[in-house]
Amino acid sequence: MPTRDAWQWPLPGAQPVREDYLVFGRPDIREEEIREVEATLRSGWLGTGPRVARFEEAFRDYSGARFAMALNSCTAGLHLSMIAVGVTAGDEVITCPMTFASTANAICHLGATPVFADCDRRTLCIDPDDVARRITPRTRAIVPIHFAGRAAEMNRLTDLAQAHGLKIVEDAAHAIESVHQGRKIGTIGDCTTFSFYVTKNVITGEGGMVTTNDPAIADWIKVAGLHGLTQDAWKRFSDEGYRHYEVIFPGFKYNMMDLQAAIGIHQLARIEAGWKRRTQIWQRYAEAFADLPLGIPPEPPPGDRHARHLFIILLRIEELRATRDQVLQALHAEGIGSGVHYRALHQHPYYSKRFGFRPDDYPNAAWAGERTLSLPLSPRLSDRDVEDVITAVRKVLTAAAR
Repeated sequence: MPTRDAWQWPLPGAQPVREDYLVFGRPDIREEEIREVEATLRSGWLGTGPRVARFEEAFRDYSGARFAMALNSCTAGLHLSMIAVGVTAGDEVITCPMTFASTANAICHLGATPVFADCDRRTLCIDPDDVARRITPRTRAIVPIHFAGRAAEMNRLTDLAQAHGLKIVEDAAHAIESVHQGRKIGTIGDCTTFSFYVTKNVITGEGGMVTTNDPAIADWIKVAGLHGLTQDAWKRFSDEGYRHYEVIFPGFKYNMMDLQAAIGIHQLARIEAGWKRRTQIWQRYAEAFADLPLGIPPEPPPGDRHARHLFIILLRIEELRATRDQVLQALHAEGIGSGVHYRALHQHPYYSKRFGFRPDDYPNAAWAGERTLSLPLSPRLSDRDVEDVITAVRKVLTAAAR
């Protein structure tokens, strides 16, 4: 999409909506987390220990899965999960280009080939019909992304996987609270990976979790995520006495620390309150933007629950004198932080050069990647913050309209 060279912002002499900058994705950290981190520091147990175990247990109970294994990132969870379900070099794994790089990067780290299936233009989730078209004899797994907190069409994807003998590893980085047709995300696929990055609905700074109902997968990820050792580090040095370990697999340094889990324990305890506050903000945005040249996120179907992770507007740039990036910079000038989720992955240099992808190979993802813009949605936002976002968006898009 060409740059609109004539577009300029701010207008001469105009005052920004905010003097104090509203950071996109500012975390909601409270005194409970601060006290827990301090107690962890005073305990002397900073690495993987009892707080990680508490966090795993609480997350398992919330998700409804039989097993939950804490790791240092969702990316680590994707990597280990794909190994656990049998993805190896030379295999193909189907995923969607409307995602963060880690989804496809993890496939590449295994020597497998990412095969993209386009997104649905309305929901931005992976299109099951296009998944069906991409399945070959080399396909081993499907990695659907629950985009922005909206559940992918898991019933259809599960049917495809069963029909073709494929595994499903769900990328639920955005979807801790999500439900699909009455089933909690985290209990449907062979493995599900979650993120606790600093902008997520539950944060630990950096961190991730894998859930599964398969005890063999759970045992393997637990061992593989900590060097391939037979005993957890905190059990080896606990007050029960030293325990020798054995290396049974050349594993990875993917374990979560107690310092991280100390934050996550209290974040998870407030997850439903945070979801309710984000839902209030979501509904206010949807009402305030209804007459602007943009698309707002569609509501989920009956039986589904949206995690309300990202409020993404899709700019109707054909009706604007500005590009998406110019709108983003204009909001920045107004004191409002925003994000882009995402530029379609098949258009990034590594993937386009390595696999020969062209923009029109995935037209819906390419279309969305030029228009998507995410607005602040943290439960920490005050009513004034929300109204400032609305004022800034309306100010910029009204001025940019043709």
